[in-house]
Amino acid sequence: MPSAISNGGRVRTNTPAESAFNALGEANKSIANHQLRLSTGKRINSAADDVAGYITSRSLQSRSRALTSALNAVGDATSVTGIASDGLDNINGLLSQIKDSAASASSGALGTDEKVALAKAAYRMAQQIQTVVDATVFGGKQLLAGSFSAEFVIGANGTGSLLTMAVDLTTGNSDFNIPGSNGFNVNNNAANFAGVTGLNLASLNDVTTSSLGVFSTANIQTTMQSLATALNNVNLVASYLGGVTNRLVSQESSLKSQSTNYNAAISRIEDADVAQEQLGLIRAQFMQQASITSLSQANQAPQTFLQLLR
Repeated sequence: MPSAISNGGRVRTNTPAESAFNALGEANKSIANHQLRLSTGKRINSAADDVAGYITSRSLQSRSRALTSALNAVGDATSVTGIASDGLDNINGLLSQIKDSAASASSGALGTDEKVALAKAAYRMAQQIQTVVDATVFGGKQLLAGSFSAEFVIGANGTGSLLTMAVDLTTGNSDFNIPGSNGFNVNNNAANFAGVTGLNLASLNDVTTSSLGVFSTANIQTTMQSLATALNNVNLVASYLGGVTNRLVSQESSLKSQSTNYNAAISRIEDADVAQEQLGLIRAQFMQQASITSLSQANQAPQTFLQLLR
């Protein structure tokens, strides 16, 4: 703490001038600090400014970056579920058209040629289902072929352990509550389609005037029942994706809220209060001017004492 020191009439030393000079140095340092904070907008520009605050803000920044990464992963997962859901909606519409064709073929009023035409038209829809399956892709992986599964990091707990969420569209996922396979391959899955054993949509192309096959009187009832079951299974997979999407939406909202709160905490610790820094700068500038005046006056004192020697 500076104190007023007088050296009487001594001229070899000028303690008042040294005190004024030291005060000027402190004022200059204070001005430099305030100007640095105003120019950078940060109260903490180095660890020396506030050791505890520096450590806390860096920890919060690390957590904030982790939240940003998790938010990106949630976005990827949401994209996967959205793309898969769109594909399933398309398949639902196509399968409904196939079922309508089978229902029309069950009418006794239709002739053989009409039933064959319905079967061929239905087969075109089945081919389109295969196209939808092949084209429903994310990150180079097919989503509806019965083999897609991925874990997405959606956060971390207090100890740093990662929190993950799975999007499982494999044939063995019990969440679908579908017995057997849930694959949608028309050509490569001759044994079953959409979890229905014995349902092969490729057999629609085998319907001819000499052999109605799945559209024959003996088989049409089984065909319609199988298509109804397959349609229901498609809806079950879509429902699973809907539940996953709802959870992702909730997690995204939570991460955004947490990120905002972390950024606010970082700002409170690290950022400069412009109004307060400006007031401090003005005060320091005033002290600088006062110190210069005092230094000038103190440097004139020895000249006064030298008058005694004249």
